[in-house]
Amino acid sequence: MTTTNETAIAPARGEAAGTSPQVKALLERSSTVVLPLIAVAIFLGIWQGLSAAGLTGTLPGPLQVVQDVQPLITGFFNNSENDVGIAWQLAASLQRVAIGYTLAAVVGVSVGILMGSMRSFQLALDPIFQVLRTIPPLAWLPIALAALSQANPSAIFVIFITAVWPIIINTAVGVRSTPQDYRNVASVLKLSKPTYFFQILLPSAASYIFTGLRIAVGLAWLAIVAAEMLTGGVGIGFFIWDSYNSSRMADIILAVLCVGLVGFVLDRMIYYAGRLLVASE
Repeated sequence: MTTTNETAIAPARGEAAGTSPQVKALLERSSTVVLPLIAVAIFLGIWQGLSAAGLTGTLPGPLQVVQDVQPLITGFFNNSENDVGIAWQLAASLQRVAIGYTLAAVVGVSVGILMGSMRSFQLALDPIFQVLRTIPPLAWLPIALAALSQANPSAIFVIFITAVWPIIINTAVGVRSTPQDYRNVASVLKLSKPTYFFQILLPSAASYIFTGLRIAVGLAWLAIVAAEMLTGGVGIGFFIWDSYNSSRMADIILAVLCVGLVGFVLDRMIYYAGRLLVASE
């Protein structure tokens, strides 16, 4: 009888053991969504409580922010240059970032490959770049305004000069980190320079290049917000500064939230593009 019972119970144990990893994986996946939501809810609750108690000064509570920014959440109006919804403000900033970041990516990858492949380029340019990359982004703005005489190209230049350094440095490191065995195989097979570049050098350095691109996109987004506060015109940075001058604190909170979300999306886009391309090599 004992043997029969154990035999009958064994499949049930097996089924439970089989489903346990699935349940565990489901709980882990749900926790990545549920736990952040709980943390946000606690933060909003504390913020609302402090606001109701009058302990946040002129900073409105979450409920007041939602009421005040409802016209901006739709945000797709464009009545005039100085009366633009937040969606258009973000679009203007993203356009500047796209231009400056693309230029930085092209120049950064090209110069990084030259520095990583040719020691003479590295010796000549690395000390200069190490000095220039430590200059704060906004320190370049007066120089750009003096040289370009217009706010929009100047803001794009600030994005470029901010984003280009991590791309150059990471690309150069990636090229120099190409295993010597790969170089030896290319020499033995007498591969042409284009073949060596596209099939050995570039795939080997791809992870480093995308690391630089990912760092650069975050810096570019930070730089444009700061630059637009000084250059004015349409853009999320100017919108934040203008809202501060007009004491529209709810608008500032909404704008800051949008800046964070857009920055997160940009970072994820570069991250997943890198994973996709590196995995396909």
